[in-house]
Amino acid sequence: MQFKNPEILYFLALLIIPIIVHLFQLQRFVKVPFTNVAFLQKLAQQTRKSSRIKKWLILGTRMLLFTAIIFAFSQPYFSKKTANKKQHNFIYLDNSLSTNTKGERGNLLQIAAQEIIENSSEKDVYSLQTNSSFYDRITKSELKNILLQVKETSKNLDLPTVLLKFDSKTESKTNTTNRTILISDFQNTYKNEFTNVTPLISAINLESSIKNNISIDSVFVTDYNGNNFTLNVLVKNQGEAKNNIPVAVYNNNKLISKLSSSFKKDTLETIQFKVQNQAEFNGKIVINFSDTFAFDNVFYFTLKNDQKINILSIGNKANFLSKIYTKNEFNLTQSTVQNTNYNSILKQQLIILNEVENISEILSKKIIEFSKNGGSLVIIPHKNLNINSYNSLFKNLSLGKIQPKKTDSLKITNINYKHPLFQNVFSKKVTNFQYPIVQHYYPFSSNNKSTIVAFENGSSFISQIKNGENNTFWISSSLDVKNSNFINSPLIVPVFYNFGKMSFKHPKLFYRIASENTIDIDTNIEKDKVLKIANSKNSFIPLQKKFQNKVSITTKEQPLKSGIYSILQNTDTIQKIAYNYAKEESLLNFLDLNKLKETNQNITISNSVADVFKKINKKNEVHWLWKWFLSLAIVSLLLEILILKFYKP
Repeated sequence: MQFKNPEILYFLALLIIPIIVHLFQLQRFVKVPFTNVAFLQKLAQQTRKSSRIKKWLILGTRMLLFTAIIFAFSQPYFSKKTANKKQHNFIYLDNSLSTNTKGERGNLLQIAAQEIIENSSEKDVYSLQTNSSFYDRITKSELKNILLQVKETSKNLDLPTVLLKFDSKTESKTNTTNRTILISDFQNTYKNEFTNVTPLISAINLESSIKNNISIDSVFVTDYNGNNFTLNVLVKNQGEAKNNIPVAVYNNNKLISKLSSSFKKDTLETIQFKVQNQAEFNGKIVINFSDTFAFDNVFYFTLKNDQKINILSIGNKANFLSKIYTKNEFNLTQSTVQNTNYNSILKQQLIILNEVENISEILSKKIIEFSKNGGSLVIIPHKNLNINSYNSLFKNLSLGKIQPKKTDSLKITNINYKHPLFQNVFSKKVTNFQYPIVQHYYPFSSNNKSTIVAFENGSSFISQIKNGENNTFWISSSLDVKNSNFINSPLIVPVFYNFGKMSFKHPKLFYRIASENTIDIDTNIEKDKVLKIANSKNSFIPLQKKFQNKVSITTKEQPLKSGIYSILQNTDTIQKIAYNYAKEESLLNFLDLNKLKETNQNITISNSVADVFKKINKKNEVHWLWKWFLSLAIVSLLLEILILKFYKP
């Protein structure tokens, strides 16, 4: 038994007063003279004894009366928690795309929200975290209004972030009891997130009734020519084999091609479509099949044929450049220093200074202007360069300093596989590589240098120097065949190809929602104007940087819905881009909560939202006893009245 107001019990000490009064009270008897009292002696003794019993009975009933009243005011109760403590329930409701599927009783997300509403207590305080919002210290009515409007979202939260948020909002006051409730399907990303859990957590697993899923993983284009291209669609099948699944390709809303395909158990297979080449293709791929997730049965992509990267090579003519920078992807121009059109420099995305012996002042000024406006620069030194003219350019670009030439036969042995230039180039580290050799090179010192490829002595062969908007690649040796055989190495193609691709980030076939994406738009906008991204339902202004000949936009938090969006300059569409949901949301990989329970004793596992809330409410239920003590006081009072009225000693 517990007491809400235990300090009232101190008044029990006052019960000693009536006891003392009773024990020490002296009752005086009046003497009445009689001639003969011998016959009254026995009656007098009996009356005095009966009177003493009556007084003890009255004392007992009054003691019971006051005791019951004191206990009633102290408000005794039975409960597993202290009555004056508030119950604060922290609830995480996972409303990611994967929870918007069917369970045994209906849509997982909707049923979970409804059961929270039906089983939450009016007396408790709630904090609700969804993947998109956090609501702190709300009542049940406020919680109900929020849950009635909750929708699935492409945003995702990891559990450490959720638990950290709850921990920061947990009150350290002694009159508050906190409870954490995690409601989720605990999909793949939650692995090993509960190590050394200390707070009490109720984990409620939302489980789909369907155990198979087919999804469009990605797309890519091959065999691209003037008339046709091959669209490769990667389809991921999870679960049992599936036969005759219809797959359709649309351009906008026009059906382009359709076929039926079969998929083996747990495989990733490629479906190919021959598509007629068009100037602009706003594609949509649709799989008509009912499975666990519906959102991944539609995939969007865009394709524009006139997007090419402008590259200008100044200096010696190099045949290997024309082989790498093909006409279907690049506009390559090669010119000598004397024949260079300086007015065209600012229209380029990449400039290659290919073994220029002396960098003139006018060329240096144009290169500086080009670089500071966001252009990319590749510098291949002449074997007998004018080191002062090079260092003058480097100084103005804050790149570093070139050291005098060193004559030393060195192998190119080290590759920085983690550098963005080699992203998706190597499937694994190369060990049987035929190392290129250089006869002499120019060492380079810089505080902002990152090495891409290095010599066997550790010094840089190819470096990237990024300083503000400047993006410069320095190759420390001439690529003349008499000095180096690097142009015959397999590295030459990915290195120079990605120099071009990194110089201007044309829109890809598609982008992923909730990932950071950078897109360069070949346009000029006024100083107080911005580009906007929109479709028929949503619009937003992305983060963007303006340069002289382009605008670089970055998206991450937006958009939240998949589809094809337009990049707008005022009201004019200058580019179409496609967004799709993260493919991790389609995986049927879930955390085994039973194994988790074995290593974390503070976690309770359940499959029912209603059961968890009922247990919490029952545990927090208070059984008040003050009414019984008040009833006992009334009974004591009635007993005293009955004794006084009917007990005649």
